[in-house]
Amino acid sequence: MRNTGTIYSSAERTPTILPEMAELLPPLTGEQLAALEADILKNGCYSPVIVNEDMVVIDGHNRQRLCEQHGLPYQMAVFSFEDMLEAKQWALDTQKGRRNLDKWELGKIALRLKPDIEARARENMSAGGGDQKSENAKSGLTTLSDPISPVSTRKELAEAVGIGEVTMGKVMQIDEHAPPAVKEALDSGDLSIHQGYNITQQVRELPEEQRDEAAAQAVELAKAKKEIQAFDAESDRRHKIAGLFCKAFERAVLLEPTEENVRIWTQCTRMTPEEIEDSVKEARELAEVFSSIAGILEKMLPVEADSTEGRYEHGQS
Repeated sequence: MRNTGTIYSSAERTPTILPEMAELLPPLTGEQLAALEADILKNGCYSPVIVNEDMVVIDGHNRQRLCEQHGLPYQMAVFSFEDMLEAKQWALDTQKGRRNLDKWELGKIALRLKPDIEARARENMSAGGGDQKSENAKSGLTTLSDPISPVSTRKELAEAVGIGEVTMGKVMQIDEHAPPAVKEALDSGDLSIHQGYNITQQVRELPEEQRDEAAAQAVELAKAKKEIQAFDAESDRRHKIAGLFCKAFERAVLLEPTEENVRIWTQCTRMTPEEIEDSVKEARELAEVFSSIAGILEKMLPVEADSTEGRYEHGQS
């Protein structure tokens, strides 16, 4: 891949949209698309749309579509790619830094690259005489000293999107054999690839007419377990927070901030002037923390309690 340095405006050239490129990555969420649209309407399309030398859009489909929709100008930077596979991999690498794509989404993208990867492998074998159709093979120039390395499609797919080969293998099995309920749960994030693969393997042993229902039941069970785990995790988090507050108050009330005690503290720990300055800052920050806690606790007191306390105080005055 290289940047040719050529730039066209949308008034000069019209780009070509290929579905295989436009649908390579999952679509933006409604919120993401709305934010992009608002930015373009406010600031214009300041990032160029990337096209190849045939004017096919490689990156920037959403920007290009929004600009066309609103009649806004945009620029196109021409990049040169070896083939469409290199273009797709470049677009993926570029977008991975902008989007939070999970392993299932990356696996599905890899499957879209499969025809290109297999085509390149066939071309490489042909060029090396592996299929006995290349000029070298026909002329007898290939020898045992020119071995053809076997291509693992699974490995190539995994490396193309940056996931593990074992994970890629599970994605391929799910894509080929999983009932719809499993794929839908993976798309919604209710299942992990490992869970989806296990359910797929389990239902494959069943008669075909029973697989869809069994898979749906297994998915619901996995979702229920996930909810229970999330509840337990939240409960643990709440208990940890409560424990921290209890310990903070328990330790704080043990302090007697007299001048003598503070001097003993600084002398026994051999504080330097710089460390004393830091401790002053930390002490004031802690004071603000406890003051904030007191303010929140006061808001939590029942109104009746406040009124009663107020009447009591007035009665004593």
